[in-house]
Amino acid sequence: MNTSLRWITSYLPQWNGTPEQAEQALIHAGFPIESREVLSGGDVRLDVEITSNRGDCLSHLGLARELAAKLRLALKAPDTSAPVATGPEVGSLLKLENAAPNECPRFLARVIRGIKVGPSPAWLAGALEAAGQRSINNVVDATNWVCLELGNPCHAFDLKKLAGPALVVRRAREGEALTTLDGKKRTLRPDQVVVADAERAQSLAGVMGGGDSEVSSATTDLVLEVATWDPNAVRRAARHHQLRTDASHRFERIVTSGTLDDAMNRLAGIVLQVAGGELAAGVLEAGAAAARPTQVQFRPSRCNALLGTDFATDDMVGCLARLGVVVQPLGRGGETLLATIPAWRPDLTREVDLIEEVARVMGLEAIPQPPQVKVAVRPAQTTELARAELASVLTGLGFFEGVTFSFTTPELARAFCPGDLEPVVMDDARRGEEPALRPSVLAGLLASRRHNQHAGVQQPGGVRLFETAAVFAQRRVGGPRPETVESRRLGMILDCPGKGVEDIRAGVRLMRGVIETLAAALVGHERAIEIMQATPTMSGFDASCFASVRLGPTPAGHGSRPASDLGWFGLFSKDVLAKFDLARPAIGAELDLDLLLHAYPPASRVKALPAFPGIERDVSLVVPERVAYDAIRACFASHGAGVQKLEGVEFVGAYRGKPLAAGTKSVTVRLAFRDPSRTLTNEEIDAPFASVVEKVRAELGAEVRA
Repeated sequence: MNTSLRWITSYLPQWNGTPEQAEQALIHAGFPIESREVLSGGDVRLDVEITSNRGDCLSHLGLARELAAKLRLALKAPDTSAPVATGPEVGSLLKLENAAPNECPRFLARVIRGIKVGPSPAWLAGALEAAGQRSINNVVDATNWVCLELGNPCHAFDLKKLAGPALVVRRAREGEALTTLDGKKRTLRPDQVVVADAERAQSLAGVMGGGDSEVSSATTDLVLEVATWDPNAVRRAARHHQLRTDASHRFERIVTSGTLDDAMNRLAGIVLQVAGGELAAGVLEAGAAAARPTQVQFRPSRCNALLGTDFATDDMVGCLARLGVVVQPLGRGGETLLATIPAWRPDLTREVDLIEEVARVMGLEAIPQPPQVKVAVRPAQTTELARAELASVLTGLGFFEGVTFSFTTPELARAFCPGDLEPVVMDDARRGEEPALRPSVLAGLLASRRHNQHAGVQQPGGVRLFETAAVFAQRRVGGPRPETVESRRLGMILDCPGKGVEDIRAGVRLMRGVIETLAAALVGHERAIEIMQATPTMSGFDASCFASVRLGPTPAGHGSRPASDLGWFGLFSKDVLAKFDLARPAIGAELDLDLLLHAYPPASRVKALPAFPGIERDVSLVVPERVAYDAIRACFASHGAGVQKLEGVEFVGAYRGKPLAAGTKSVTVRLAFRDPSRTLTNEEIDAPFASVVEKVRAELGAEVRA
């Protein structure tokens, strides 16, 4: 920010230093100086670098406050008392409505009638020019003065050009037009906020005013606006219109509601001083009242412990007081103090923030540097151990880890976006053909697979890739702006052994085995992995070969985590394979990474090995092709629940072909029987085995294959 040193030091009556001293003090306070320029009138222009969390220092008063704190100088703040109002009640001259309180927490308006617009006095024009701005007229210069002095952007409307006359804070209408002060006609969107009159938009809120109500030499009656806006709304509008202004720069860095009253008083006083006129009585206010001051507990002992210092409590309190923080004892002990944060410092919310301020004002050179620093080694976080285990398991299974780009084409984003979500597409022209944020990790892995194929990469068993990354989508929840959904996912792809049907089935079994192995390593065997045939909600998968993956609940005694949807896997569609020019079919899977990481370490239960042998019986059921194994398994589980000595049911295999009829398949299931107290005989399980098989056969309409 370009600043005038003469302007800054006008708030420091004790100042008698040099520009070099001011520059060094600001640098040591944390504000690097980009350049220094000596002006013709003897003033010095400093280009000060302001960090994004210090919006209060995008003002001459804010930098003067920093100099005063650093050099222990008295600060003389400008007069922000309310000017005398001799006109009628402001409510009789103007109506104010706030229909967007989330984007505009607070809005103030005042009216001055009978002004005379003309050139600014020398002191006003000279100060603005020293700070790098040109003088326009006395009214516009007054708004720019307050912005540069206090850091509060403000605006002036010509009252007679406002329909109503009224000001309405609202969202823009779809396709609504606004000609801004730079003369450009802009088409607005519903996610942008405007200040309108009773008929049309008159200002792009927080960014730039409109040309239809701008102050001109013919203006006699003014409406003064001082407001605060949601930083995200301002940033979104400014980026969309590629319009960066002094106002948007400050609002994006937070202008708090508690600073508006002083800014309005200052603005009205300067306009009356340089343009004359009659101030209407009262202030129109829309939105919530000024926020209550933030209070933070501060412990001097904690400050010294964290900094490694032995600062006196009075010195710490003095540092904070010079920054405008009011500190008072909390309770009788005096060990903890209560700090009241000034309205202009929204960045101070925690005790450690105050400790940082003490260190900054006292000077980093006052903090000792011990020759040795004690470091306590702590165990790695559980999630980091889980990540390492995940990578170890997958690399052991022949996978290579990939790191791919976060953007993709809208076509691929739609192909891998779940049905209840939609892609997030950026409107930034610089993104070119890939403006969509990835809703899935798989698009990037497929691009990597294509690159490896074109490079002639071959691996025994096919190429296998995985990646863990954040994915993004959005959900329509009503209103003009959708809800953004961000999650972390594990994506995996592997080649099928060949192009035939049996090769695809082998690829599916491989991916299923990978998922089960991974779940066993991270979650444990106690939580069941349920894999069920499903209909994909994403067009990127083949509808005939897709399954959902579900993680069962934790068993008794191992916590209370419920069953959860873990993800899905399946065969990529022919369109996707053609899009990436892949030579053979591939299987893709995507799992909820956070669910896997937070389930680690795996739950385990130790129990003795069986003391007596069990008996296993296989049965082959001929069923229609449409009957999934999950239905067969569930049927056996249902009818076998009350059968004594039935220990479990597992899949053995499936057969299709002669002599079976077309459209049917034979599914072989193994039933295991065991008695923990003795050895079973074949005769004992004949009846229960036959009973379970008959019930399942009858329910499914199956035939028992000899």
